[in-house]
Amino acid sequence: MKPHRHNRVVITGMGAVTPLGSTVEKFWAGLLAGTSGAAPIAQFDASKLPVRFAAEVKDFEPTKFMSPKEAKRNTRFIQVAIGAAKEAWASAKFGPPDAQPDAPTAGAGVPVNMDRVGVYIGSGMGALSFIEEQHSRLESGGADRVSPFLIPSVIVNMAAGLVSIALGAKGPNLCTVSACATGGHAIGEAYRALERGDADVIVAGGAEAAITPLSIAGFHSAKALSSRNDDPQHASRPFDARRDGFVMGEGAGVLVMETLDHAQQRGATILAEIVGYGLSADAYHMTAPAPEAEGAQRAMRMALADAGLEPSAIDYINAHGTSTELNDKLETQAVKAVFGDHARKLAMSSTKSMTGHLLGAAGGIEAIASIMTIRESILPPTINHDHADAECDLDCVPNVARKQAVAVVMSNNMGFGGQNCSLIFQRF
Repeated sequence: MKPHRHNRVVITGMGAVTPLGSTVEKFWAGLLAGTSGAAPIAQFDASKLPVRFAAEVKDFEPTKFMSPKEAKRNTRFIQVAIGAAKEAWASAKFGPPDAQPDAPTAGAGVPVNMDRVGVYIGSGMGALSFIEEQHSRLESGGADRVSPFLIPSVIVNMAAGLVSIALGAKGPNLCTVSACATGGHAIGEAYRALERGDADVIVAGGAEAAITPLSIAGFHSAKALSSRNDDPQHASRPFDARRDGFVMGEGAGVLVMETLDHAQQRGATILAEIVGYGLSADAYHMTAPAPEAEGAQRAMRMALADAGLEPSAIDYINAHGTSTELNDKLETQAVKAVFGDHARKLAMSSTKSMTGHLLGAAGGIEAIASIMTIRESILPPTINHDHADAECDLDCVPNVARKQAVAVVMSNNMGFGGQNCSLIFQRF
């Protein structure tokens, strides 16, 4: 045990809003079925854009989680954050806060001290659609046409802030912002805070709703997006030789994380244990990974060292796997460098082949996929893997889910700016 480690940390609840469905159950079923969430964009007229498809959330009803007034006021990334957080909170089987007189307690008769419940939810881009809308109002009608809710609606920390209000969580509150590593970093930092004893429970993950004309145009200009307008469902193809970019996605993935002592005292169902966290910087380029993904290698090695595990202990990696030429090739190189001969024995699939890339929310939903892999002993596939790439030659569980015993999973996330994150979950 390292000096900083005092508490073991477990997962007791999960919530998901994804392009495959707006519950954990629907999300997992979609992954196992190999369903693509990509389709022509429905939120706005994309006919004049160079990329006209994305992986949108299709079945989310915000008024299930908040009043119509709140739903109207809250921007989409905040709505999905609250929805996922409330599903996670309910699945963890918490009762009302103990501040309420005569309220039921959580689990096995243990009061919930909401002063010791934190929220760590990040977003990579926040309310970009609302910024675009309000800028148009400013240009067409002047300053008086701009909503008084503009600033509190678009600042990226507001998902964490409004989830804390919705739950009554008065403990540590933090918003991570690290591009596509955001959700993973939120979970990792929550893990550290719980280890230290800063809280008993933290609701952690990521939320994103950045499918907008401006973001589509920007990512396309950066040559990051697939342009398969005639075949959206086959556009996201991680590790495939004919990949041509990622597919924009949206949604939220949130975990309820607790100290083991707190979870056991209240008789919680423990879904998995988080045992390792590694993070690093490439210090190399705004968007491109470092050569041989050297920074990602260090994050993976750090997570293994933090968990006290040998590389051979990892059964499955939920890859960052974006479906871009550089990412998939370099992530494969990094795994080979870190895992050596064991890289040929473990499985490494990309669920982004089905969900698209949820940017700041990717780490949240991929943590859920990792935990479900452990619980169900089924590996989600990498769909659309039709053409072998000699530089991406590890077992990516091509096209069809596979039944296989899994005890330990690593989940990787890497963001623009060279920010890397690796998490390790294991069967409890």
